[in-house]
Amino acid sequence: MDKEKALVPIAQKQVEFYGDELTAVQVADGTVYIPIRPICELIGVDWNGQRRRINRDPVLRGEMRTVDVTSTEGGRPVTRGVLCLPLDFVSGFLFGLNADRVRADLRDKVIRYQRECYKVLAEAFSDGRLTTDLDFDTLLQQASADAVEAYQMALAIVKLARNQILLEAHIDAHGRVLDDYGRRLETIEADLHQEERYITESQATQISQAIRAIAGEMSKRSSQNEYGRCWGEFYRKFGVSKYRHLPVSKFDEAMAWLSNWYEDLTGQTPF
Repeated sequence: MDKEKALVPIAQKQVEFYGDELTAVQVADGTVYIPIRPICELIGVDWNGQRRRINRDPVLRGEMRTVDVTSTEGGRPVTRGVLCLPLDFVSGFLFGLNADRVRADLRDKVIRYQRECYKVLAEAFSDGRLTTDLDFDTLLQQASADAVEAYQMALAIVKLARNQILLEAHIDAHGRVLDDYGRRLETIEADLHQEERYITESQATQISQAIRAIAGEMSKRSSQNEYGRCWGEFYRKFGVSKYRHLPVSKFDEAMAWLSNWYEDLTGQTPF
């Protein structure tokens, strides 16, 4: 788990929780991750023991990820991969703690984390709240109309930007999936020998004649039979074992590639 490639967040927030400062990061797919070791240290439980507990739990173990988190060390920002759980699973981790087994002076703190930590962290990314100050709503009601309007506009801009980032990420992901499906479908159709998806007899003849012409030019220079070599290059280039199994959608690309090859050899207009 430690050696996996760290996820790179698109947002990081520091959230005040009854005097403690918690870190929350969000990645491109919208998932919010929470570093677990700092929570263990804040509530006075042994991190190594809790890490072993997570690794024994089939659910938490499968959700744990390494995420790049930035902190300030010696006055400079430092980014390193830390072990995190998705926000939705933090409560599961916290409720696995037995408050009766921690130091008496920390028992109430552990219970407070179990009761309220999830909500406060979730609000940091839903409505911009970064503190457990329960009087904020009251203050907002007492604020001037201009201040309230400015606050609401700021929240709207944050939400708009967040939705735009997530939308772009989803569109990019869907585009990659569609491209992958297209390649798979093409391969399946070829494997099933759906001949209407292959090049026609006329197209196959054009390719064969082009290969013969290229092989002839190469043989003049090497004094060897270059026919097999030319077909080998063609098969590797287009991922087929028989040129008649070339998908029809690849025909124009194949002829352009062969034409360039012939022109590079001879300097003449291709066949």
